[in-house]
Amino acid sequence: MGKNPDIPDSPGGIEQVDLKSALEERYLAYALSTIMHRALPDVRDGLKPVHRRLLYAMRLLKLDPGQGFKKCARVVGDVIGKYHPHGDQSVYDALVRLAQDFAQRYTLVDGQGNFGNVDGDNPAAMRYTEARLTATAALLLEGIDENAVDFRDTYDGSEEEPVVLPAAFPNLLANGASGIAVGMATSIPPHNAAELIAAARHLIDHRQASSGDLMAFVPGPDFPTGGIIVDEPAQIAEAYRTGRGGFRVRARWHKEDTGRGGYRIIITEIPYSVPKARLIEKLAELINDKKVPLLEDVRDESAEDIRIVLEPKSRNVDDTLLMETLFRLTELESRFSLNMNVLARGQVPMVLGLRDVLQHWLDHRRDVLLRRSRHRLEAIDKRLEILGGYIIAFLNLDEVIRIIREEDEPKLELMKTFSLTDNQAEAILNMRLRSLRKLEEMELRRERDELSTERDTIAALLESEKKQWKTIGWQLSELAKTYHVKNPQCARRTTFAAAPAAPAIDLRDAMVEREPVTIVLSEKGWIRAMKGHGNDLSTLTFKTDDTLKQALTAQTTDQILLFASNGRFFTLDASKLPGGRGHGEPVRLMIDIDQGADIVIMKTYEPAGKLLVASAEGRGFVVSEADVLGNTRKGKQVLNVDSPADARFAVPVSGDSVACVGDNRKLLLFALDEIPEMPRGKGVRLQLLKEGTLADIKTFKRADGLTWLDSAGRTYTLENINEFYGKRAQAGRLVPKGFSRSGNFNGK
Repeated sequence: MGKNPDIPDSPGGIEQVDLKSALEERYLAYALSTIMHRALPDVRDGLKPVHRRLLYAMRLLKLDPGQGFKKCARVVGDVIGKYHPHGDQSVYDALVRLAQDFAQRYTLVDGQGNFGNVDGDNPAAMRYTEARLTATAALLLEGIDENAVDFRDTYDGSEEEPVVLPAAFPNLLANGASGIAVGMATSIPPHNAAELIAAARHLIDHRQASSGDLMAFVPGPDFPTGGIIVDEPAQIAEAYRTGRGGFRVRARWHKEDTGRGGYRIIITEIPYSVPKARLIEKLAELINDKKVPLLEDVRDESAEDIRIVLEPKSRNVDDTLLMETLFRLTELESRFSLNMNVLARGQVPMVLGLRDVLQHWLDHRRDVLLRRSRHRLEAIDKRLEILGGYIIAFLNLDEVIRIIREEDEPKLELMKTFSLTDNQAEAILNMRLRSLRKLEEMELRRERDELSTERDTIAALLESEKKQWKTIGWQLSELAKTYHVKNPQCARRTTFAAAPAAPAIDLRDAMVEREPVTIVLSEKGWIRAMKGHGNDLSTLTFKTDDTLKQALTAQTTDQILLFASNGRFFTLDASKLPGGRGHGEPVRLMIDIDQGADIVIMKTYEPAGKLLVASAEGRGFVVSEADVLGNTRKGKQVLNVDSPADARFAVPVSGDSVACVGDNRKLLLFALDEIPEMPRGKGVRLQLLKEGTLADIKTFKRADGLTWLDSAGRTYTLENINEFYGKRAQAGRLVPKGFSRSGNFNGK
């Protein structure tokens, strides 16, 4: 680091440096080290350095498939001693993950002993477990001794390690990867190898294919623990195109009949990377806290396969509703993010789409093919050179023997006499006597002809890019013979389903018996629920000086909306209202309503319904009933009003027009679409009221005309309707003859 001229010299030989510059330089070095050598996988072999070093060290220990096992402690010791100067536990954890069939779609390490389980239990210590490579790992290392990849010095310069593995297997997408670096992260789910190979072969034949085209072969992730992906195909396609997105994965379950109308739910697959023990603990916690009233009990009957048993509260509980509830509350549904941030060309962090990842792997396979071919070509040339010398020796065998026996410098004499190269002369001198047989010459000539033919083939391959891609395609077809969907280990485990809709049955329908009730609200705020419909309301009794305010027919499974004069909505369950005997209970005991506010209107909640809310001063807007539904005693503030104005109306929206009448007896009609729809606010002016307040408001269909009732209950229809139509916020015209003297459309 250069010296800062603004910092004065310090005595005693102490070098002073600028703190800001020093921190920036060191933090950048740390960030690059984390990104390059720890957190992000290489797009070519899909491995991080620790995994690459593990596989390479195991190969040097001759832990090939089919060979004997060695203690994991021996493997970890070689890795941290030669290649990876980090903690032994972190290296062992990486080794363990490569051996877990519930974490890796295609395991790279064949473990013997306790390597943990899907419950989340820890593996045994490394001194108790043993390991060797799998056939998939052998594919990743295939050709590493044939100059297929570059090597670099290890951290202490005493050994060499591969920069990347040859990777004859699409490991990055097949096994996935995850990691967090400085300022960036990666998250790649596992995929089906047979599908990836088919997509790669298609990409070789159709170089302009897009990620969307490749989804015909790779429809989505294939997790080792199975499960069901419930995202829309368009959403998955966008994630693969950009390299960013996510997948919603649900547990797989089925209904098991227990007889007499009863049943239980059996979960056989859980989302990827979710510990089973933690999942069951969460389910038990929800039952104890009574947050899932539909669920009675949960049991884990798993052995080698997952089997989680859910007991519903009763046989009447809808199984779909129960599972939809659990999907929302637990990790039975989880989201696995997609962030294909990888090291391209081994050194540049990039977010790649599906097509680009496969193309980078194919380009790497072509580089490996070219390097191995050149290596083989050099070996053939050396062997042909030696064979040429051998043949010359056999043709002049007596002279060769004489030179070796009599000359002081036989090597130089052989080179001079027969025009041999140094390598040829050396090979002849090192030849065994048993090789001096007549038949050997024929074998040498046959070997020379075969090698010459192979050399011509390799030379032609190196000169033709078309032949190179054809060879890679052939290699993929050979790979597909092992990793095919008919192989039980390679069959797709994760399936797809349509995005689930909201359950048609509400939670109350499952837990509350559906019965008709008539809800009665008095002027002083006493509420009760009488059984049945069609009750004679004239026989109702109330407390002294109290009368009927509103009666509403409903079902016990309904939710009741209360609109207060302060513009706040409250929600009550019809099943929890006091019975019809007596006078009921004050509604203020059930909700936290302001002291000066009163209930304006009561109605049943309709999920798809809309309300036109308005204040006395003539301001309002349209709001969805779903936006006014509240889950607490405090309710939900919807219409904002200023004192002394108050909220006065909440009428259901139907039709295409609005009718407003003020207590000045002026009527205004206008189109409904002039009123905005919003979840909360003060609203817009509906009718200009210079003096007085809004007397009534309703919505109607213009084609059907505007009707009202007079005080005698007779129905009137507005004849000259067009004369009263105008724009929102106008004053309107005097009501027509025959309009109710009360100033309301209902005649009261």
